[in-house]
Amino acid sequence: QVHVVESGGGLVQAGDSLRLSCVASGRTFSSFAMAWFRQAPGKEREFVAAIRWDGSRTYYADSVKGRFTISRDNAKNTVYLQMNSLKSEDTAVYYCAADATYYGISPNAYDYWGQGTQVTVSS
Repeated sequence: QVHVVESGGGLVQAGDSLRLSCVASGRTFSSFAMAWFRQAPGKEREFVAAIRWDGSRTYYADSVKGRFTISRDNAKNTVYLQMNSLKSEDTAVYYCAADATYYGISPNAYDYWGQGTQVTVSS
């Protein structure tokens, strides 16, 4: 079992930056692919970014490419999402997900999820 906990959300203004953190525990974090998803009110959960177990590859949704950066520190069992130049449309609950074998954009393929952290961007 893997326990995933997100933190770092909050209320910011458009153009500001925010860094989300996700700590995973319970199994070998360093062997898991990690990803961030988000869900806005009335919308489906959507992929934001993913990172391979060793950090060698990352992948981003087009809507955040160039503004968001995913990274990980396996020594701290933590994955980060640095969000710059935030827009009102980035407002959502952000979820961290982990999987032992899958690295991709489908939320259904990830086995472990956190409870989410709210990010609100005011314009």
